[in-house]
Amino acid sequence: MLDGFAKVSRIASRLSLYLSAAGLIGMTIIIGWQVFARYVLNAAPAWTEQAALFLMLWFILFAAAVGVRERFHIRLTLVQDMLPARQSYLLRTFCHLIVLVFGVFMAWSGFQLIALTWEHVIPTLGLPRGLAYVPIAGAGILIAFFSLEHILTEARGDEVKPLWN
Repeated sequence: MLDGFAKVSRIASRLSLYLSAAGLIGMTIIIGWQVFARYVLNAAPAWTEQAALFLMLWFILFAAAVGVRERFHIRLTLVQDMLPARQSYLLRTFCHLIVLVFGVFMAWSGFQLIALTWEHVIPTLGLPRGLAYVPIAGAGILIAFFSLEHILTEARGDEVKPLWN
């Protein structure tokens, strides 16, 4: 069962990274267009700033979720590394549980934001404001999912294999 869980996790992680990369590329192109239009054409488009901010929410939050799975998020392991194996395992599990709860709260809050703001429109883009908050809910789900994977995998005495292995 855990092998299927790990497979889904790797796919979700890889898709999130692709989504983040596409968002970063898209934002770079939009900002490049904004600079060109402002300084060369003397006519900056009104939609570029909002579009860049919109994409930034998407790629940052999904990349942060992947950071939980791939363990490239900020963390301090000084105490954990000094503890005996059993206590180190318990501390890691406790930390993963805290991150899991954070992910659940993030998803729940994200869904509330989506519901509260869906009717509002981003004027320069013509998109529902709630669409900008979808990555909060999505990244929260992924953070909780990836934390659960760490908990289950470490309980089995193994480690989550990073994408680049």
